[in-house]
Parts: sequence; C-alpha cells; structure tokens
Amino acid sequence: MTSMKSKKIAVLMGGLSAEREVSLKSGTAVHQALLGQGYQVLAVDMGRDLAAVLLDENIQAVFIALHGRYGEDGCVQGLLELMNIPYTGSGVLASALAMHKLYSKQTFTASGILTAPFRHFRRGEQVRLNDLPFGLPIVVKPVQEGSSVGVSIVKRETELAEALELAFRYDEEILVEQFIKGQEVQVGILDDRPIGAIEIVPKNEFYDYEAKYTDGMAEHIFPARLATDLYEKAQAIGLAAHRALGCKGYSRVDLLVTTDGDCYVLEVNTLPGMTALSLFPEIAAKGAGLPFEALVARIIESAALTTKVN
Repeated sequence: MTSMKSKKIAVLMGGLSAEREVSLKSGTAVHQALLGQGYQVLAVDMGRDLAAVLLDENIQAVFIALHGRYGEDGCVQGLLELMNIPYTGSGVLASALAMHKLYSKQTFTASGILTAPFRHFRRGEQVRLNDLPFGLPIVVKPVQEGSSVGVSIVKRETELAEALELAFRYDEEILVEQFIKGQEVQVGILDDRPIGAIEIVPKNEFYDYEAKYTDGMAEHIFPARLATDLYEKAQAIGLAAHRALGCKGYSRVDLLVTTDGDCYVLEVNTLPGMTALSLFPEIAAKGAGLPFEALVARIIESAALTTKVN
C-alpha cells in the first residue's frame, strides 16, 4: 500500500457547515494519522477559495474529512471531479442523495428498504398534527443537516412550534417522521461489505449532538446486542441502503431495530466522523481489526474519481 505516498494529499476539514467544529476534529485526527505513516499531507481548512488553494499547493489527492453542507453533499466532490483530483468516499450523486433526507428516504422506499413514515414540509407551509397519518410522538428534523443538528422529538402538541422553529433555523425544508422506538444500531460499510454493527445507548433521550460528541454521554456496545440472525439482517440492510444510494468506499448506516425485529434505516453517512469518539473507527477496529491509522491509510488508498477524464 504505497501508491498514494508518492502524491501530495490534502485533508479537507472545517468548512462552512453547522458541523464545522466536529470536522476540524475529524480532519486533525486523519492528518496526524497520515503524517505518522509517511504520507505527504497538508491540512486544509476549506473555504470558498478551495480551488485556488488546491492548485497553488499542487494537490494530487484529497481525503475529505468534512461534514454537512458543502462537504458531504456532493459540492466538493463535484469540484474535485472537475479538477481531476482523486478523493475519498462517495461520488457526487451518492453524496447528494445521502445528505438530502427526503430523496434518500424516497430511494430507500423505492428499493424496498424500511424507513419511518414521514411527511415533507417547506418553510411557510403549515404543519398540523391532525393532518399527519401518524400520531405523537414525532421527530422533526431539517432535510439537509447531519450530527442530529436541529432535530427534536415532539411528545406534546405544545412542543411542536419550538421544534419547527429549530429545524427551520437550519433549512428551508424539514421532515416530520413517526417516532420509532428501538435500539439505535449503526452498521459500518467498508469496501462494499459490512464490517460490524454497534449499539448506541445515549444518556439523553436520543443520540443527539451532545451525546455524539461529549465523552461519557453515550455507551457504545460492540457487537450490538441482537440475536445472531437479526444482527446479520441489520448488516444486510445497512449494505442494501449503502448500495441503493450508490455509495463508494465507506459509510455508516444508522438504524433503529425494534423488538419485533424490524430494521428502520434512518440515514446513510457517506463521510462518518473520524474523531476520538466517532463510531466508524470503533466499528472498523473491533469488527475488521483495523486500528485508526490502518483505517485511514486504507481509505486514502481507495481515493478515486467517479468520472474518468481523458
């Protein structure tokens, strides 16, 4: 595994989204891991001058450690395709689909993959509980944010207005979903195969931003406490969701597994977190025997373009 060591690599981090601080942590960890293995690597805090920076620095490959808009939604991937610079993770279309919760849920449904019943609303449209085909509790979330940013669980009608205000703070479109009670299980996908499923037991009501990025706010259990057949089912559904969106390289698929054995796909994360508390590196280490440094090296060695340029 030496092909990328001859190239100058940029680790893109930070960026312009609400997940900037998390991305800086992911990028710093990746940067240090690559440096420690002898890669020629430059840490780049992404701004709107990204194209000029990549040209000035003669960057030949990119490890994308961005999260959220402009990094995880196909924008950066499209720029890198135009510049003919290989990059890690999924391509333009898969990244855009996965980031847009409405289109990803529509894709899952069309592919026969179970996902929570939902309704889609744009800013200005009235959300009435009586018009929904499901009752309380419900989940209100922005269509295009990650890390549970802007997400609320509404148990009483009096909580709805505040939840809507929060979600619309981050997006012009939102989803209102039926609340599904179940185990929070996340499946790691690497090189088009599942590498394990981890269970999350948050101290908060659900696996929110605080629980994801604060040490001690969530218990991680690997392997997930599921019967063998259900564990295999969860992994198979995770892979099916990854493939349905056309994802490449690696991803983390978030599921809710009910006591009846149903596996509801919440979302596919095409650029899962790479921080000290992140789940994908933990799944890779425990499920595939890949410590963090080896995982990062494997990912950068898979960097590629979706479209071949003559």
